[in-house]
Amino acid sequence: MNADDSLPAQADTVIVGAGIVGCNVAYQLTELGRDDVVVIDQGPLPTTGGSSSHAPGIMFQTSESKILSKFASYSRQLYSALEDSDGTQAYNEVGGIEVARSDERMEYLQRRVEWAKSWGIPDPEILSPEKVGEKLPHVDTDVIQGGYYSPTDGQVSGVVACAALAREAMDRGVKFIPHTRTHDVDIEGGQVQAVVTENGTVECNDVVIATNIWARQLGEKLDVHLPVTPVEHQYTMTEPLEELADNRIEVNDHPLYENYKSVSGDKTDRLLAGPDRPILRDQDNAMYFRTHGDSYGIGSYNHEPIVPDPQELGGNEEDSEQGSVHEFTEYHMNNATHPDRPDKAPRQASDELLPATAEKELEHKYNGMFSESPNGLPVMGPVQQYDGLWTAAAIWVTHAGGAGKALAEWMENGVPRLSDGPIDLRNCNVNRFDEHEGSWDFARDTGGEEYRIVYNIMHPKWVWTDHQRDIRRTPMYHSHKELDAELWAEAGWEEPHWFESNADLLAEYGDQIPDRDGWESKYWSPIEGAEALHVRNKVGLHDMTSFNKMEVVGANAGGFIQRLCTNDMDLDVGDVRYTLICNEAGGVRADITVTRVDDDRYLLLTTGREVGNNHVAWVREQSPDDVIVNDITSSLAAMVCTGPHARDVLSKVTDVDLSDDSFPFFTSQQFFIKNVPVTALRVSYAGELGWELYTPSEYGERLWEHLMDAGEEFDIRPYGNGALNALRIEKGFRLWGEDLHTEHNPYETNLSWAVDLETDFIGKDAVVAAAEDDNIDHKVACLTLDDEDATVLPHRPVLDGDETISYIHSAEYGYTVEACVIYTYLPPEYAEPGTDLEILYEGDCYDATVREEPLLN
Repeated sequence: MNADDSLPAQADTVIVGAGIVGCNVAYQLTELGRDDVVVIDQGPLPTTGGSSSHAPGIMFQTSESKILSKFASYSRQLYSALEDSDGTQAYNEVGGIEVARSDERMEYLQRRVEWAKSWGIPDPEILSPEKVGEKLPHVDTDVIQGGYYSPTDGQVSGVVACAALAREAMDRGVKFIPHTRTHDVDIEGGQVQAVVTENGTVECNDVVIATNIWARQLGEKLDVHLPVTPVEHQYTMTEPLEELADNRIEVNDHPLYENYKSVSGDKTDRLLAGPDRPILRDQDNAMYFRTHGDSYGIGSYNHEPIVPDPQELGGNEEDSEQGSVHEFTEYHMNNATHPDRPDKAPRQASDELLPATAEKELEHKYNGMFSESPNGLPVMGPVQQYDGLWTAAAIWVTHAGGAGKALAEWMENGVPRLSDGPIDLRNCNVNRFDEHEGSWDFARDTGGEEYRIVYNIMHPKWVWTDHQRDIRRTPMYHSHKELDAELWAEAGWEEPHWFESNADLLAEYGDQIPDRDGWESKYWSPIEGAEALHVRNKVGLHDMTSFNKMEVVGANAGGFIQRLCTNDMDLDVGDVRYTLICNEAGGVRADITVTRVDDDRYLLLTTGREVGNNHVAWVREQSPDDVIVNDITSSLAAMVCTGPHARDVLSKVTDVDLSDDSFPFFTSQQFFIKNVPVTALRVSYAGELGWELYTPSEYGERLWEHLMDAGEEFDIRPYGNGALNALRIEKGFRLWGEDLHTEHNPYETNLSWAVDLETDFIGKDAVVAAAEDDNIDHKVACLTLDDEDATVLPHRPVLDGDETISYIHSAEYGYTVEACVIYTYLPPEYAEPGTDLEILYEGDCYDATVREEPLLN
């Protein structure tokens, strides 16, 4: 790889970091036609000394996360098309096997089969212990119960892939600059101006921070607090094993050998030797394995989290030690230090599974670093504070190809895409974070916890328990505590999921709530069902303070709202309208209610929960200079009083006429509830008679008390998110981020009634094109399970016989309709009501039927 040490004075795009992420982004940008790209790294090239240099490169594609699985699948295909300079394919498609040592892990491996089917990973299979032994003869099959096999999994050398990607990028004009530390990014007027390095300044329009474990350091200089946490894990390579004697590989004639060895030393002889059999993972013991010729590589996450301070990380300057590698800590290999695995040291677990490694010397060993984020997903996209500043961090070799493709499409064409179409990156967007997540205290602890759980069996509803909690409290927090609320953390907010004080409702509604005893029973209470039924029959009060709230102000606010939204937004003061926001490709960017509260002032309300800040960032990005967009989420307490007796309750505490004639649906009024000022909206996400009530935060607790006192004679009850999810899905109300997101346009989502093609809005051309039936590949569909007592969870495959035709976007039990309700997107020929399909869940097939929506009017 012939890099150029001369730093140009200017460029269109500068990528900081030439590891696997930076090289992928450069490759993809030039593939899309962008020229004048410069990549800068503090280390030598292509072996920069970052995580890509020491990573063993194992690629297990299957994850519960659609994003990670899609990224990994794309990466596999990309790496398979890359070659070393000597013509050797960069990707070793040897297959991957994950073994189970417990009943719980075997159940988990079945879930991996189902996720693989949902995300399109080819030919997933459960193996018996004997079948595992046939593919991996050195595994002691007596200590396992079986395995999960993915034949297209494999291994790629990060350095080889970087060299191949860079070589092709340079052929298209990209300039790579080694041995150059980036000091800062010049910003003027909120716009990127230049990258400042130790060897000079490069003027540019766009900057991509692709430095992974060093990302936080550069971000802090820009007052961008990226919650990217470096963590250490252990990797070792055994001495030559007699059992692998026939596999000895000489690599000293590899074209990258000398370059690699100058950074990584003698372990280069092992790292450049690709595996000759399936890669292996023993998640019960947080360990993974691959062969390096006649040696076995042993990776261990099976130790307590080790989180170095990012400000104390070394660099990769010439003639220095590898900055992403720390000294091996023998103690963590030979003692049980993992908080969740206290009974077995990593070395013991390794020797049990692979007896050939027992008592063998670990010839090469080190603590290698990678980066974690608070939700274990990448941190990527445009930073809302500054035009032209992009991030691509917390990304592994496994996912870097897909992440690089999606980011390059985002930068060049405005929408993240992979080869099969748009991909929604709500959970990866750098703007998803709340302010507290930027603190090092939070990032350190959550990064360490993400490390701890990386190989644990995690339920999709799992939340932090005793860690970084009680950060954001709604004004009603103490009232919730008094009512024994089951509080879960959502974007730092302590939100009720159900109230133990409502347990007495089970005497009334319990016979309408089917028992659960499987995976779906965890993090669930029958009280959720009782609360939902009580709202349908009487009245409930729900704290919705955490929903994202924006205020749009200015003389041109009305014009901006019209351009932003798909519906006709010619509103009178007091009008409320449901609408969509689309991106440039016509994907649904958010669904919101807009209230005109004054001539030049609008209130925008949306959810999105832990990714709701993405909506705020988008609206701000689109706003003209003469319009102000304020995030007022924390400024207003919010609650909804809903149910058949909602009007009765509110009439006791206000003199306002709440009749249908005086206060119609989708209107708002400002008045007092006793002594508390409120803005009241005649809407309800639960789908019953109701009013959303907004008041300055300091009044929130008092308003809650007024309503609870007034509703006592009507048996008003608080209810949590569990009940709300069940209520909304029966009514066919979409949940953005689950059954509504940017991968689908308004016509696919059956929300065309919220689109007015007589108006102009962002993404209109794409939406108009989508309006043609011939352009609709998938349509939203509502299914119910035929077994009225069964419940399933999202992300499992929807089947027509043996063919996977979709996956579950969202699923909740509907206690009023007495069935599990599923929302998915199906090819149009399957979306017709009455169509019979199946759901694969926990190894069993459940009959399901497509229904007319909504199930409840």
